Amino acid sequence: MMAEKALDVVFYQQDWVRNDWSYELKEEQLQTFLLQMREELAQFGVSLRSSKEDFTIQIKGYGDLLNSIHLRFPSAGLGNLCLGHIIGASPNRNLLEDLRRGINRVVFAPETVEPDGSDKIVCHNCGCGC
Repeated sequence: MMAEKALDVVFYQQDWVRNDWSYELKEEQLQTFLLQMREELAQFGVSLRSSKEDFTIQIKGYGDLLNSIHLRFPSAGLGNLCLGHIIGASPNRNLLEDLRRGINRVVFAPETVEPDGSDKIVCHNCGCGC
C-alpha cells in the first residue's frame, strides 16, 4: 500500500473591497466539493485536508480570489503556493473547476508547477509572497 501523503487546501480570509464585483459560492457547495475530492484522492494515497487561516487578502477581482486559496503538498516539494500561481489564468472563472485543476496538478503533475523564484511572472501582488 502507498504511503499517505497530505495535501492541504488553505483558505485565507477575504476582504471584498469592491462594491461592483463579487463571486458567490455557498459554503455547502464548497464542502461537498472538498468531500468529493477527499474520496477521489484517497484512492491514490493522498489525504486532502482543508483549513482557514487568519491572513487576509483584499479581493478586487477573480485573480485575487484565486490567490486567497493556497495549496500545500510538501511530499512533492510544494510548500505554500496560491491557486493562481499553480493554474495561471482561469478559462471559465469557475472556482470549483479551478480548484480541481489546481489540486490535480499538484498531486499528479507537480513538476509542471512553476517553482518559487522562477522567471515566469505569476504574482498578482496578493501579499502571499509567491
